[in-house]
This record gives sequence, C-alpha cells and structure tokens, in this order.
Amino acid sequence: MNPILDFLSTIPWWTWLALFLISVAVFDISQKKHTIKHNFPIVGRLRYWIETVGPEFRQYIVANNREELPFNRRHRSWIYASSKRENNFQGFGTDQDINSAGYIFIKPALLTKRLPKDHVYRENPYVLPSAKVIGLSHNRRKPYRPKQVINISGMSFGSLSGAAVEALNKGAAKFGCYHNTGEGGFSPYHNMGGDVVLNIGTAYFGIRDDDGNFIMQKLVNLTQRNPAIRMLELKLSQGAKPGKGGVLPASKITKEISDIRHVPIGKDVISPAAHSAFSNIPEMVDFIEAMAEATGLPVGIKAAVGKLDMWIELARLMVKTGKGPDFITIDGGEGGTGAAPPSFADHVSMPWVYGFSSVYKIFKEYGLTERVTFIGSGKLGLPAQAIMAFSMGVDIINVAREAMMSIGCIQAQVCHTNRCPTGVATQNKWLQSGLDPALKSERFYNYGKTLTKEILEISIACGHEHPCQFSMEDVEVAMGDNNHTRDLAVTYGYVKVPVPYDGIDKLVNCKYLGGNLTTTVQESH
Repeated sequence: MNPILDFLSTIPWWTWLALFLISVAVFDISQKKHTIKHNFPIVGRLRYWIETVGPEFRQYIVANNREELPFNRRHRSWIYASSKRENNFQGFGTDQDINSAGYIFIKPALLTKRLPKDHVYRENPYVLPSAKVIGLSHNRRKPYRPKQVINISGMSFGSLSGAAVEALNKGAAKFGCYHNTGEGGFSPYHNMGGDVVLNIGTAYFGIRDDDGNFIMQKLVNLTQRNPAIRMLELKLSQGAKPGKGGVLPASKITKEISDIRHVPIGKDVISPAAHSAFSNIPEMVDFIEAMAEATGLPVGIKAAVGKLDMWIELARLMVKTGKGPDFITIDGGEGGTGAAPPSFADHVSMPWVYGFSSVYKIFKEYGLTERVTFIGSGKLGLPAQAIMAFSMGVDIINVAREAMMSIGCIQAQVCHTNRCPTGVATQNKWLQSGLDPALKSERFYNYGKTLTKEILEISIACGHEHPCQFSMEDVEVAMGDNNHTRDLAVTYGYVKVPVPYDGIDKLVNCKYLGGNLTTTVQESH
C-alpha cells in the first residue's frame, strides 16, 4: 500500500471541501479583475452565476405567462405542445388584457364557411399553397408557387448547428415548405429533401472569390448541381442589425464551414455592411435581372425598413422598366436570430407592422402589388399574428425563432456565445450531440401542420377559404384609452389590394407547385 494514499484517505471530506474553499477565497482576494469577487470572496461568485442563469430562471419562475419578451411563456408553450402533438388548448378563458393597446381582434362571420364533402381541406387540412406564383409576372424560366404559406426564414449553417439545419430541412421536406439558407451559403445540411431559397448576403458566401467578390458562374454551378434551390433572396439588411456587417470569429471557422463559405481558416471573416456587386437602385435591379437570367430562378430582396426614399425609387424604376424583384421579404426590427449590439436590436429599423405597411402603400400606389409576392418575417409564426399579416397584404410568412423553438430552443438567449444548451445555435459537438435530426424534423413538421391548421380554421370561421382572402376590415386593433378599436385600414392608412383567387383546387394542382407533390400536377397555374 502507498502510505501517502493511506494518509490522504484518512482526511475527512469536509477538510477537503474547506481546503478547496480556502484556495478559491485566496485566489479571489488576490485577483484584481473583478471587484466583487475580491471584496466578497466565494460569495461574490454567486452574483456572477445568478447573472449567467438569470434569463433561464426568470422565464420559468419569475415572469408571468404573458410578460416575457421576445416570446412569452404562453407563446412558447403553444409552440412546444404543437411540435410534440400534445394538448395546446387553454381553459377558463384568455389571460390576456384584451383592452391593452395593440391587442388583435379577428372578426368571425355570423355563419362560417361551409366546405363541400370533397373539399381539398377535408382530405388534407395541412396544405395551404401561396395564392401567387413567384416569378411568373417577370417571365422567369422557373416560376415557383410555394406549397405552403408558412416557410422557414434565413438562418445560416454556422450560426445554427449542422444538426439543427438538417432537422429543419428534413422537416421542411415533410411539411412541403421551403427552407431559406441564411447568408452562410448552401450546406450539405440544406440538401435533405426540402425546397431551398438561397440567401445571398454581402459576403457572397459560397459564390465568391478569395477576395469576397461575387462570382456569377459559381452561382449558376451551385443552382445547377442543386435543383432543390428554387429561389434566390438578395439580403440587403435584416431586422436585428440593418446596415451593419458581421464578424465570423476565426475560432468558429471549421474546415467544413471554410469549404462551404469559401473563406480561409484561422482568420476572422468580415461580412461588410454594403454589397460590392452594386451601389444604387438601378444597379441592384440590373444585378437581380442578371441572376434571374443566368439561373432562370425567381429573385427577391430581403430588407428591414427605415427611410422610404429608395423604396419609392425602386417602385418607380419597376414601373418604368418592367424589371425588378419577384418577391420582397420585409423583416421587422423585432427580428432576432442574428446577434447584434443592443443599440441596433432595440432601436434601428421599424417594427414589422410599420415597416411592412409603409412599403406596401408605396407598391400599391405604383400598381405593383400583383407583380410582387410579399413575404413577412418578424414574430409572425403564431396564428393571430399570421392572420393580421395576411390581412395587411402578406402572401407568405417566414418563421425563424418559432422554428428554432419547435426543434428544442428554450430561449436561453445565448445564441451568440456558442454555448446554446439545446444544440440548436452552436458548433460545439457535445452540445449538438443531444439534438436528433430525425426526431426534431418531426417536431417542426408537427408545428408547421398545427400552425397551418389553425390559420385555416380561423379563415373558415371568418367566412374565407384561404387566408389571402382576408381584408383589413377583418381585423381590428385595440387603440388604448378611449379610442376603443379600429380596423387595420384605419389604423395603418391604406386598403389591401385584393389578391386574385380562384379556389384552392387551382393552387394545389398548379404545375409550378413546390414541395413534395402528393396531388396530380395539371397545366393550370
């Protein structure tokens, strides 16, 4: 026997604990970096620990059901229950303050819509195609009608884990929606069966040269090799940080990310604030047309909204030339999958309702609403918020954080630290290992189906067959104080242009329909 080990084994455990605490206390007192730990050794560490886990504690213990932001407990519970096919109902009435300013009232019809026995919805209440074919008005070679009005917004591989991206794409394939790549490029995890929208940001990841310049032939080659790519989205800005570039730290750049994005290993990669392929609106429209001509795909733009002068210039140019984006994605300032300084996240760009209504009014004034498909993004992945968006003129809704929550996100709000505890927004292999793409894809599929089903049920309750039929008179907003409620037309100062609609059968049998087709494809559109 070793006499030293024998001696150590005779020392009580509490002595070891005391020695450990004394060592920590000596270290805390000797360091000068943290005043609280120096002045209050050991105990001061509790302050930093509580600060670290504060958001998690507050969301489950301190905050009430409707208090927390960005998504309160009631919203999260509905998403979690829907994704797991659990009971997502609530009893004993609403717990919301229905008189608070901004509260949404959806007005049902006295007699609800009655569906025939052979109606499409009776066979499949989860298929809800877009009412518009994207790219048809500009004669693109490969027009596209999304099979679902609910789709996955741009979240890059790199910001999300490979397992999370794979889960979302497999879920998109099951549900029939498209999956936006985010600006990080097209990865193998985006190639799991779902339709894809390739997001093209200022760094042109995956379609660039060594200096970060856009290379058209790389884009063409990428789309030809991957027919799952159905549209291109030119990202001008995003809600979390409009007009600000980004940095991908060298520590996060793996060999896989380097190959996908065409960036060097061992160096920070800068995403500039502005595009280098164009510098003004006419050049941007020319760039859009060049990409559409080279690939045959519909091309759109994504932007947060602030100043409106360039939007007016774009609308005028579209009228004059007949050219321009096939779709416009409006991102709200409340968006948040991209990490951003608080000053940007809190104050730069308009909230979705104000940003979208401002842009829509411009395009209505210039008679462009039928040429463009409008996509809304920014906390719209809940039934009431989605209905309001459709009533205001949105054709399609992109969901991001709601999709993340459906596959396990707990709103820990540490996406930017690479320490996401659920493996959704991290490149840490251990944390990712707990996320099963096969299981989580089913969770997103269930969430998408449930959201679609509730949108349809509300539409039918209001006398409609498709949410595109909602008008601004169908929804009212509480104004607070003595103003009572006002419909959306009065609140935002415009009337939505009716969307041409000739029945759900024409939509589900369209030859341009995306997704995994389960119906007979006919020559109608």
